[in-house]
Amino acid sequence: MAPARRRSGAGYTPPQTVSHAALLEGGTDIAFRETLYLMFLTFGRLQVCREAFGRAMALTGSQFIVLIGTAYRQGADGVSIRALAEHVQLAPTHVTTEVGRLIRKGLLVKKTNARDRRSVLVSLSARGEAAIEKVAPFVRQVNDLLFQRISRQEFASLAHFLRSFASNSEQALAAIGRATVTHAEESGHRSKRRASHRRWAGPASPAPR
Repeated sequence: MAPARRRSGAGYTPPQTVSHAALLEGGTDIAFRETLYLMFLTFGRLQVCREAFGRAMALTGSQFIVLIGTAYRQGADGVSIRALAEHVQLAPTHVTTEVGRLIRKGLLVKKTNARDRRSVLVSLSARGEAAIEKVAPFVRQVNDLLFQRISRQEFASLAHFLRSFASNSEQALAAIGRATVTHAEESGHRSKRRASHRRWAGPASPAPR
């Protein structure tokens, strides 16, 4: 085990959690970590807002996102599952499941895509349009509060950051997956060694005469 990192008279100094120079201030990552904590806080609150919008329509948060995403992407002919999934940033399989539930609730309708008969086009039903119209003032009120005093330039910078961060997160998750596999393999090897050691009890004692 590595010895604890200490500074003379200053107590324990943990190792840095990031090495990019642009994210360090005064040689420390304190501001970086505080920003991460703030990101977790705000992203969690955004999720709470999404769930609240869904509850206002007797839906889940994911169902709300799929429904309002359809409203903005259906156009005159409807929107494909793939295009809808890209718009709302959910997995196509998840969108397919939620579309089926919204159809059963009478909020969406689907038809075969004339350009690709292997896919379907989804659009709001009359009931779905009415539901969107009803919830829109609530959504607008919450969004106006969330983004008050945010300039157009600040919002554009945020959008640019999130696009980069989303791309980087794919690489980070891939690294986590590789590390998880490695740790599982190492754990398995250690377990096998312990089991082998338990089975080996040393040379047999000589039989009594």
